[in-house]
Amino acid sequence: MISSAKLEEIKTKAIAYLEKHCIVLTDKEKANIEVADFGLGDIDNTGLQLITYINTEKVCAKELILFPGQTCPEHRHPTINGAPGKEETFRCRAGVVYLYVPGEATVNPHCTPPAKTSEHYTVWHEIKLCPGEQYTLYPDTLHWFQAGEEGAIVSEFSTTSTDEADIFTNPHIVR
Repeated sequence: MISSAKLEEIKTKAIAYLEKHCIVLTDKEKANIEVADFGLGDIDNTGLQLITYINTEKVCAKELILFPGQTCPEHRHPTINGAPGKEETFRCRAGVVYLYVPGEATVNPHCTPPAKTSEHYTVWHEIKLCPGEQYTLYPDTLHWFQAGEEGAIVSEFSTTSTDEADIFTNPHIVR
């Protein structure tokens, strides 16, 4: 569990990173930054910071902030009650983000998963997203991503977000 002091430190760092890259948030949005450590207690390696701008029955828009080397663990967005899982497009706004999806494994990938949980990363086809580049993930696609050495800001545009229903490869993750 993240201490309240660490939580505030992370939020302040996320706000500074957004401001550095000219992404403006309202005071309410700043107060609502979510820090996701996925219940692993290793936020510096596994986790991300996010702001949800909108999440309706049809669309969702978020900003994902990843610090250098921070990893969002492998997961997928499953079908729920007969409705397809979330379809999402990641658009890199700042830094570099490496996205891993099913497909031919990349020889010498840029990233390595956090050592404590490396056995829970199974897809290795690497997609490098630089500012202005984007990639769409279709429902039920296994994926994970990691920020490059400067960190990254990724805008996510998707169908309705039901992150609480995500299925993670690591059974110890709590969302």
